Amino acid sequence: MSNRLRDATSPYLLQHADNPVDWWPWGEEAFAEARRRDVPVLISVGYAACHWCHVMAHESFEDGATAGRMNDLFVNIKVDREERPDVDAVYMEATQAMTGQGGWPMTVFATPDGAPFYCGTYFPRDHFQRLLEGVSAAWRDRRDELLDQGRRVVDALGSPRALPDAPPPDAAVLDLAVRALVRDYDTAEGGFGGAPKFPPSMLLSFLTAHDERTRPLQEAGEPTPSWLMAVGTADAMARGGLYDQLGGGFARYAVDRGWVVPHFEKMLYDNALLLRAYARMARRPAEPGPAGEATAALLRRVAEETADWMLRDLRTPEGGFASALDADSDGEEGAYYVWTPAHLREVLGEEDAAFAAEVFGVTEEGTFEHGSSVLRLPSPPADAWRYERVRAALLAAREGRTPPARDDKVVAAWNGLAIAGLADAGILLERPDLVDAARGAAELLLSVHLRDGRLVRTSRGGAAGTGSGVLEDYADVAEGLLALHGATGEARYARTAGELLDVVLERFTDGDGGFYDTADDAEKLFNRPQDPTDNAVPSGRSAAAGALLSYAALTGSHRHREAAERALVPVSLLAEKAPRFAGWGLAVGEALLAGPLEVAVVGDPGDPATLELVRTALVHAPAGTVLSRGDGLDDGGVPLLRDRVRVDGLPTAYVCEGFACRLPVTSPEALRDLLARRG
Repeated sequence: MSNRLRDATSPYLLQHADNPVDWWPWGEEAFAEARRRDVPVLISVGYAACHWCHVMAHESFEDGATAGRMNDLFVNIKVDREERPDVDAVYMEATQAMTGQGGWPMTVFATPDGAPFYCGTYFPRDHFQRLLEGVSAAWRDRRDELLDQGRRVVDALGSPRALPDAPPPDAAVLDLAVRALVRDYDTAEGGFGGAPKFPPSMLLSFLTAHDERTRPLQEAGEPTPSWLMAVGTADAMARGGLYDQLGGGFARYAVDRGWVVPHFEKMLYDNALLLRAYARMARRPAEPGPAGEATAALLRRVAEETADWMLRDLRTPEGGFASALDADSDGEEGAYYVWTPAHLREVLGEEDAAFAAEVFGVTEEGTFEHGSSVLRLPSPPADAWRYERVRAALLAAREGRTPPARDDKVVAAWNGLAIAGLADAGILLERPDLVDAARGAAELLLSVHLRDGRLVRTSRGGAAGTGSGVLEDYADVAEGLLALHGATGEARYARTAGELLDVVLERFTDGDGGFYDTADDAEKLFNRPQDPTDNAVPSGRSAAAGALLSYAALTGSHRHREAAERALVPVSLLAEKAPRFAGWGLAVGEALLAGPLEVAVVGDPGDPATLELVRTALVHAPAGTVLSRGDGLDDGGVPLLRDRVRVDGLPTAYVCEGFACRLPVTSPEALRDLLARRG
């Protein structure tokens, strides 16, 4: 049996390289083999950090009898959904259409031409074995029925789907979205909806921006509903089990309403988005009193610890960021992270163990499995010094455990999100090492992922994968490069962002103001995916709208601004009935409503006074503000920097909107006042 997965760049495919299943990677060769053998195709889609993918692998794909039936009856294709989001998207849409739900592992039975006729997710081994026999029998005895089913699915999903016409979101639409979110907000536990609960990272960014716009309209001292929901959710997540109280970083989701027990996998995209959201929330001055100060300190601490975790546990030797950490270690979900009172006593001794149990909510009954508990921080510890000492001891002890496996492939889009988060956080938190890390990731993308002006989706060990970049790759990388330009003043990042967005406008447009998720010259699947909703990550369309809008503000390009406005149409349609699926688009809508504002800072790059002006702009300007930085001598081809000179030789800031600028200022205080007087 051939081991066709042994040379894959996907850690997920490599996990299956030694299965007794005769796996094929995605490609025409596999479908040709199915036609030659006259058998259906079984497509199994998952990702390396997926717990239930591991369960199905252990139960079925590592079982000789099950694998034998798979090999005899089907051509079996293994797909990493993170490496091939286009393949995942079209078959997930089919799975949801057929079953009403989706998830991973995804199991699809298809014709040798790729048309799906039966779909599902995880199947226990006995059920899966019966399913294999049943599908094979149907293919033998009722093939016309299956072929017709496949044709009907392809026709239904491939038919044109035009959105109703609508203008881009205005203040009324954005306010309507907030009112809809208020109805769905969990006032007791934070977040939206019930269990399972996912971190609403993009909604945090939107709500923070909405608060900044509407706060002046509130009665003095009264917080806005937007801020109450944002800070309530951010606080609850940071104190719950969703957040790693020892090592930093957020898990994928909580299985319960109260954020107590997470699904333990940690994803780069979640943490990149949450880093940016927490860092921007931490800009806001602390509310008066101890509680307000504690909240402000928590927001900043979580932002810093999340960034530190990304650098420590996800950064690759090449400077990029790995995709995820697994949920499992030693074959058990969460084993690396949970504690019992006995574990605490073994590490800390009786007195400190009792203190840790109280602070972190560790009980004899446990909050997880087998009497173990997920560490939480229900309230600030009374003895901060003792807390830090105990926390350090537990972290050191935990490092002696078997760590979760790391999916070390680098995904372009998620590294773009990381670059943006690190660049912003590095300035806001006064951490130049974070900006340096963002630069390192950008250099990897530009040197390995960018080929002849086109992006490759993934790399591993510095070697590019074979999958073409999709819309989110181009948009998120452009977004990251624009943020990095503002943080570093390097004009080449802005120029490259513009080149990537040119590809978006040339290769991804649908002719109706929107975008497909794949390029017009990408591999043709049975359906060209086009999802305008924000889910775990910004949709390609929302991400493109944000990057196009920022680039338009940086360059004065009407073409890019008009494209951004057209791309935001779904936001206006989703705002009232489904704002949770438009979080990034709503945040971009706030930026559109704000102008967005443009701030150009010129001065010696090594002068602390220049950096202080940059930081003042990021702290006090409204969300969505486009920042450009230069030396005042050479604009580097960036239009916003053209003719921006230093006043009296001092670092100077220009505040503009539509390239119409106010008088330049040279001090942080004057810049702060200018931003406060805007409007």
